[in-house]
Amino acid sequence: MKALIIGTAIAGVLFSAGIQAHQAGDIIVRAGSATVRPSEDSGNVLGLGKFNVDNDTQLGLTFSYLFTDNIGIELLAATPFKHHVGLKSTGDIASLKHLPPSLMAQYYFGDAPDKLRPYVGIGINYTTFYDTHFNQTGRDAGLSDLSLKHSWGIAGQAGLDYNIDENWLINLSVWYMDIDTDVRFKAGGQQQSVHTDIDPWTFMFGVGYRF
Repeated sequence: MKALIIGTAIAGVLFSAGIQAHQAGDIIVRAGSATVRPSEDSGNVLGLGKFNVDNDTQLGLTFSYLFTDNIGIELLAATPFKHHVGLKSTGDIASLKHLPPSLMAQYYFGDAPDKLRPYVGIGINYTTFYDTHFNQTGRDAGLSDLSLKHSWGIAGQAGLDYNIDENWLINLSVWYMDIDTDVRFKAGGQQQSVHTDIDPWTFMFGVGYRF
């Protein structure tokens, strides 16, 4: 009986209404750990196979504005992600940094007083690449002049806010970004270009503050 009472009380705390949250006019700032996991695919690189791109975790930031209790817009930002790029037969040959700002139109399920507010979003992503260079392994293989074409693509997201009180919340979200680029470099002095799909999943866990 005691366990039932405790369980009921916990459920009441988690799911009860009573705070006016996620309503028209709110500005929500979220910050937390954002992990990018590329699901890359590329053309054959000099007959050695496809590019491999590793994961990276950085500080993720989102800024949302609610036009109504259910419809909002959000901008995703982050500190620069750094990835090592390699081939199966050679290991890492290069590294790069990128920033993937995305602008999303969002729909929040439920009502303003709900503590749990799931949401989905769809929008556009722009990814800029910089600080691209071959490491010693790549240079020893005669590779030089690495650059990547900037990318525009669609983005989608799903997330969940748990409202602690009228201002603070906990957030979980996942993003998918369509990132396609041309990897350009010289091999033995000859210009090369390899089309590459990076298409990462991004997982974010953090806290938010509502103004």
